Amino acid sequence: MGQGGEPRRAQAYDGELGAAVARAQGGDEAAFATAYRIVQPGLLGYLRGIVGDDAEDVASDAWLEIARDLGRFQGDGAGFRGWTATIARHRALDHLRRMRVRPRSAALEQDVLDLPGPRSTHDEVLESLSTERALALVRGLPRDQAEAVLLRVVVGLDGPSAARVLGKRPGAVRTAAHRGLKRLARQLGVEGVTDDGPRTLGESK
Repeated sequence: MGQGGEPRRAQAYDGELGAAVARAQGGDEAAFATAYRIVQPGLLGYLRGIVGDDAEDVASDAWLEIARDLGRFQGDGAGFRGWTATIARHRALDHLRRMRVRPRSAALEQDVLDLPGPRSTHDEVLESLSTERALALVRGLPRDQAEAVLLRVVVGLDGPSAARVLGKRPGAVRTAAHRGLKRLARQLGVEGVTDDGPRTLGESK
């Protein structure tokens, strides 16, 4: 299965991840390796969407910091994914600054979301997000939309967690993810989709 199924798998592993992190904090190296295996695919996909071919190097730097600061982390499996995404994001932005590439930013449009429709944008787009082409399309989105889509779809964070990583309000992140997915849906040829869908991208209702 490709990247599209990753968020639900990641969330299903949150219990195992939380237990592995707790053991790793006690010095269990095998448990740290388990946590790495669970988190790394989504983290790498997120970084590919920000720094492209340099994602592996940035991820390595991020994991060095994660390992160094592991004792300071407090939280469960979902919290660990958010914490690691925050560290990876800081490393990615540092990398872009070193490369003298300014991250593109876009002011968030504040108009209201479309009303939910019968089809789900995220379900349709997830089917196509397993390819490098799709990640390239994500990189072409405005910065706020790209990061929101990557954190919520690829890393599998919920709205509040993604908002904490980005330092924004959950509603702003939800709106950005919704807009980004609708744009991707158009580019990928997905028709008749209007809703960002609660199962992966929306908050619990």
